[in-house]
Amino acid sequence: MINTVCVCGAGTMGSGIAQLIASRGFRTIVYDVDAAMITKSENSISRQLKQLVDKNKISTLDKSNTLAHLQFTTNINDCIADLIIEAIIENLQPKIALLNQLAEINHSETIFTTNTSSLSVTSIAKAVQHSERVAGLHFFNPATVMKLVELVTTDVTAASVVTSLTMFIKAIGKTGISCKDSPGFIVNRVARLFYLESLYLAEQHNIPISDIDKLMKSTGFKMGPFELMDLIGNDINYKVSTSVYDAMHRPARLAPSVWQQQKVEANELGIKTGKGYYDYPKPASDNT
Repeated sequence: MINTVCVCGAGTMGSGIAQLIASRGFRTIVYDVDAAMITKSENSISRQLKQLVDKNKISTLDKSNTLAHLQFTTNINDCIADLIIEAIIENLQPKIALLNQLAEINHSETIFTTNTSSLSVTSIAKAVQHSERVAGLHFFNPATVMKLVELVTTDVTAASVVTSLTMFIKAIGKTGISCKDSPGFIVNRVARLFYLESLYLAEQHNIPISDIDKLMKSTGFKMGPFELMDLIGNDINYKVSTSVYDAMHRPARLAPSVWQQQKVEANELGIKTGKGYYDYPKPASDNT
């Protein structure tokens, strides 16, 4: 049974996942090697909870209970949990190294998951102790709002792990879909053309991005592709595009856009930097 969860990585995604899980009554440990990131995460979660109270979406008691279920730490020895959710840098070797460290200090029933959006869960599992206890739990940003979670399994993932994670996803109020490990899983595999065809139209046919976004929203999408890329982060979107492209043996239809790369190189990452395909207010300071 999952009672305690450790989220490793105190960035935007990790913080969102931790806030979500704590709000559902699970003891939640937030770990990061960077003390500044831990402070930023704690301040960010407190600020977001206050905003929810101010908007009458949660009560002050809900806020207090969520904060009471959170523990922030830079000490890896504090990361003892029934479920580990890794949400660090999108790079294979650091993920593997961290999960192996955690496998050394945790109990024999601990489940290890990665929130990777583009890397092979199989490659991670094969390099981690107790591969049968490794799976993917792919949340979407913002994790507190987006309903979907992809449960990604490998050929060696234990049936008991799948059962436990399925129950956990339901317990935190999310809609889970299960899939075998493959490039882009389900959502990012399908979404590549949503983004890439939109970029192609804007780059090659000079169609204004606002017109493309308006058109897509008129068909039922809540956000247009450029708005969504700015929300997700253009660095993340480009990384996923590149990863899926490489994993699929570089078909022309999935080639990443040069414009994506330019946005990343210019640090125009979207909402989080104040500029992407659109301009945004500067991000609020976490020193509150």
